[in-house]
Amino acid sequence: MKALVYHGPGQKAWEDVPDATIQDPTDVIVRVDTTTICGTDLHILQGDVAAVTDGRILGHEAVGTVTEVGEAVKGFKPGDRVLVPAITKCGRCEYCQRGIPSHCQTVGGIGWIFGHLIDGTQAESVRVPYADTSLYIVPEDVTDEQAIFLADSLPTGYEVGVLAGNVRPGDTVAVVGAGAVGLSAILTTGLWGASKVIAVDSNKFRLEKALEFGATDAVEVGPGTVADVIGLTDGLGVDVSIEAVGYPETLLTAASMVRPGGTIANIGVHGTPVELPMQDMWIQNVKLTMGLVDTVSIPTLLKMVASGRIPAEKMGTHSFTFDQMDEAYDVFKNAAANEALKVIIKPA
Repeated sequence: MKALVYHGPGQKAWEDVPDATIQDPTDVIVRVDTTTICGTDLHILQGDVAAVTDGRILGHEAVGTVTEVGEAVKGFKPGDRVLVPAITKCGRCEYCQRGIPSHCQTVGGIGWIFGHLIDGTQAESVRVPYADTSLYIVPEDVTDEQAIFLADSLPTGYEVGVLAGNVRPGDTVAVVGAGAVGLSAILTTGLWGASKVIAVDSNKFRLEKALEFGATDAVEVGPGTVADVIGLTDGLGVDVSIEAVGYPETLLTAASMVRPGGTIANIGVHGTPVELPMQDMWIQNVKLTMGLVDTVSIPTLLKMVASGRIPAEKMGTHSFTFDQMDEAYDVFKNAAANEALKVIIKPA
């Protein structure tokens, strides 16, 4: 089969590799019908994730068709259309039982294993461990182009942003960074009745998209960014400030917008230390949350997509075939210049 293989920092190739095969009784093999690229894949290619070694197949999101099942698998059969999420879970360890399978002990202490600790989904087929507790059947009325974004970006925005931020009816919310994950947070804030959702970004295209996705206001980054946001809240600041970029300055910006008693929900993946002004923050009674997605919200989000409540297909702005994988990466890497949010990649 063909797959996108990592060969060290800055090096990848769409090449022939051995077919995916059943290794354990709980495995299934899924033919990949749709996949996408995540910002984490770009971090890997920069050499930022030491656990990813030469020869690893990249990718951790897919929609596909089951072609083979292990002898212990009870919930899936060949021909089932399934969502392969970013998080794999055994369902039995202490962390899975606590509802945080992002730290599943059985699969290595972290639920994100595809394209990281085992071969991933940017391939013609993928082996999925612990299929019964990890895969999801895709409803007939949900398309591949809708379902693919439930593998990672939509649950991340919803769980690590909206739920962890404790968004409640009537709240004012700021989302700093209107990329794919920030837009996912904006798209799902309405599920909890936020009265005002303010998108903050330096890119006009992303701000336009944020308004399409449900933001009530858009603030372009500039010298008066924080003042502009606070001005939209009667001078009080927002109830929930969601950071979806991953830079020290964007987290500090998000923290500057929240009112006393509010919550800062950090979604962004930070690669460098951040110095927070705790001497000013402690007295404001603010909360700071952060984390890796658990994808436990997928059943809820699938229902919302099927009902038309969440137009997940809006996330996909560019489409490619497997043999255009390099072009897909180039477009996604330069997302702002290409007016790209997420890419959709199919066999043909």
